[in-house]
Amino acid sequence: MSTNHPDPEATGADTPYLDFAGTTPYEDYVQADVLTHLQHLRSDDPGEMVFLVTTQVMELWFTVIVHEWETATRALREDRIPVARDALKRSLRELEALNESWRPLAGLTPAQFNSYRGSLGEGSGFQSAMYRRMEFLLGDKSASMLVPHRGAPRVYAELEKALGEPSLYDEILALLARRGYAIPEAVTTRDLTKRYEPSPEVEAVWAEIYASDDQNDELVRLGELLTDVGELVWRWRNDHLVATRRAMGSKTGTGGSAGVAWLEKRATKNVFPELWTARSHV
Repeated sequence: MSTNHPDPEATGADTPYLDFAGTTPYEDYVQADVLTHLQHLRSDDPGEMVFLVTTQVMELWFTVIVHEWETATRALREDRIPVARDALKRSLRELEALNESWRPLAGLTPAQFNSYRGSLGEGSGFQSAMYRRMEFLLGDKSASMLVPHRGAPRVYAELEKALGEPSLYDEILALLARRGYAIPEAVTTRDLTKRYEPSPEVEAVWAEIYASDDQNDELVRLGELLTDVGELVWRWRNDHLVATRRAMGSKTGTGGSAGVAWLEKRATKNVFPELWTARSHV
């Protein structure tokens, strides 16, 4: 007769429970069986497995980071700065892990990538809905990027909602305005569905904050956390660019994207732009 609690004398006091009536509590919580059976290969090339799993891992990291940044935006809106800081700090470690995800793919030769590239069909990373939500939270809004998701009502609705909500940076600037800093009304009342554009007045506010005698001021520390986020996002874009260059050179990307040319353009853009330019005026 089986038991959920083995006899410690028979099995050793340090033996874990091994006999469960159904699936293990670990499986119930992690859903490992679901995760490890989501890989449906479309070629016979053994290298496709690492490409597919790495891409799926990236999607999971996107999901976690979106959760952190949404937590931070809500906390900033409610003036709960410590909660926002904690979420941003967690996201830094998650961004580092996300960026490390490029390593299995970073050394692909063109021949290795071509061996299963055709299996991707019109699939391309820019079609990732969760990555798009990340970009929206960074202030890089574009209504046209909803178009690929019209055939998936739930995903489309989530993206449409995110498009119209304040970004992480919008909430930071709203906080600065509430603190009495001279954030222009044109910035705080802007069309949130549009890409954020840099403002000389916002740059001046950040320069004022960074010139503070108290470098432990919570706004300085908050600015540095955002700068850390921006740096890791920049590294993500550059790592993506380098991996793509190695794998396919300057050929047209999957899904009809411009490939390297498009990634090069993305890599030149900084998120939270005034946090970078204000440093020249401190």
